[in-house]
Amino acid sequence: MRTEIATLGEFGLIRHLTEGIELKNQSSQYGVGDDAAVLSYPAGKEVLVTTDLLLEGVHFDLTYVPLKHLGYKSAVVNFSDIYAMNGTPRQITVSLGLSKRFSVEDLEELYAGIRLACEEYGVDIVGGDTTSSYTGLTISITCIGEGEKGKVVYRNGAKETDLICVSGDLGAAYMGLQLLEREKAVLKGGDKDLQPDFSGKEYLLERQLKPEARRDIIGKLAEAGIQPTAMMDISDGLSSELLHICTQSKVGCRVYEEHIPIDYQTAVMAEEFNMNLTTCALNGGEDYELLFTVPIADHEKVSEMEGVKLIGHITKPELGCALITRDGQEFELKAQGWNPLQEEAATGEESEEAGQDS
Repeated sequence: MRTEIATLGEFGLIRHLTEGIELKNQSSQYGVGDDAAVLSYPAGKEVLVTTDLLLEGVHFDLTYVPLKHLGYKSAVVNFSDIYAMNGTPRQITVSLGLSKRFSVEDLEELYAGIRLACEEYGVDIVGGDTTSSYTGLTISITCIGEGEKGKVVYRNGAKETDLICVSGDLGAAYMGLQLLEREKAVLKGGDKDLQPDFSGKEYLLERQLKPEARRDIIGKLAEAGIQPTAMMDISDGLSSELLHICTQSKVGCRVYEEHIPIDYQTAVMAEEFNMNLTTCALNGGEDYELLFTVPIADHEKVSEMEGVKLIGHITKPELGCALITRDGQEFELKAQGWNPLQEEAATGEESEEAGQDS
C-alpha cells in the first residue's frame, strides 16, 4: 500500500525520513530538528563546501535507476568532490522537490540509499528541505568537509614536468549508461515480456548506478607522502577535466592513449556498440575517479601505487593539450564530455529547426 506524502506533511515527512540518525563527527554539534545545523571545525582545518543539483530527465532516468541506488549515488558524487580537494566529507544537507506521483515508500527507498552512503563514508545528515515539484524528482545535496590547512589541493597548481595520474579505469560508467538506454529502448519497442540480460556486464552497471568515491586513493597518497599539485574528480570526462586543470594552471599537457586505463568489460561493450574505445574513455564521464598531477620527483612512489596509472605529463602552455595515439600521432585534446547546458541548447536548436521544416 502506498502512503501519500500529504498525509505526513513536510515536517512529518522530514522526521520520518531522518528518524534515528546519530551524529558521528565531532564537528557536527547539532543536526536535523532546528532552523539550522550547528557545525564546529577545529583550528588548523579548512572548511570545504560543495553542492550538486540532480534533475529527473536530465541527470537520471527512473525507468532504470532504482531509488535506493539513486540516493546512494546522489550522496557519493558530493563526497567525491570533497576528496578531490584532498579533504574529508563530514556533513550533508538533503533537499528534495517532489511531484505527487511519489509516495512515502518511494522516499524511504531514496533515503535508505542516502543513509547507506553516509554510514559507509562516515558522513552526518544535518538538515535539508522538501517542497512540491511539477516536473518530477529534484535532488539537491550540499556536502561540507574539512581539509588540513596547507594541504587542500586545487585545480590551478599543476606545473611543467608534473606527471598526470588517474585512479581506477575509465569509460565503464558511460558504457553502463549505453547498456541501460539500449534495454530501455527494447522495452519501449513493445516486448514487455523480454527480460534484459546483464550477465557478464555487472561491473558496467555498478559503475553507472552505484559509483564509489576514491577515499582510498587519498589515503594512499597521504601514506606515501605525496601532495598532488592539482586534482579533480572525473565527472564530465577525462578530456574535459584535464583541460580544466590545464586552463586554470596555465599549462599544456600530453596524454598517451596506450596508458589510459580501461576495463575489459568496457572494451567488449564498446566493440558491441561499435564505438571508439578511447573516445568513450576520454569523454564518457561519471567515473568519479581522481585525476591528479604530482611532481616528477614522486615518479617512483606513484608508479608503485596500486590503483593509480600514470597517463602523461604537463608541458609548457604554448605546446597546447594533446593526445598521443598508439601509433605516435598527435591530436588536439578537446572537451567533449557531458555538458547539460549544451545539451539543452542543442535540444532547443533541433526543436526550432523542426518547426521551420514543418
